[in-house]
Amino acid sequence: MHFSSLKKFWLFLVVSIVLVSCNTAKDNVEEYEPNIRKRTEAAAKKDGGIIVFGGEKKGSGTIDFSSTNVMWRATIKTLDFMPLTSVDYSAGLIVTDWYSEKNLGKEQIKIQVYFLSNDLRSESIVVTSFKRVCESNGVCTNLPANENISKDIKNSIITNARLLKIEEIKNKKP
Repeated sequence: MHFSSLKKFWLFLVVSIVLVSCNTAKDNVEEYEPNIRKRTEAAAKKDGGIIVFGGEKKGSGTIDFSSTNVMWRATIKTLDFMPLTSVDYSAGLIVTDWYSEKNLGKEQIKIQVYFLSNDLRSESIVVTSFKRVCESNGVCTNLPANENISKDIKNSIITNARLLKIEEIKNKKP
């Protein structure tokens, strides 16, 4: 009987802790705004937004990242031949879908680009590539791709960003 009472005590204790940890107070619940634009503007007002190349001062609620950031635009331009699965400019992340050229057959690549800053510098982005090899029986193996692929894509993004920046500067001159 002593063992059974001990089991009941522990069961009661665990259930009590679980129930106490479930908070049903409406004070802690944030309402979800379904409109992405309103949600993004609210987040920018709350956190100050992202300022790129002399944009408005912090707290303005203006979001200029995706349209004025040459690194972002250069990345989209560089990866335009690949289908994109995730593009989140507020998180600074672009992820492509698996892609294969006809002559590669069983091999596919996937690219992830992380934006670390808004500066037009090599250190501002991290490009990671993955390779997937699928056998005829349908079994696929995911591996890190050759490091040269990531370097080539990163160099292409930087080159495209420089060209876009030069074009911007030319267009601003009277």
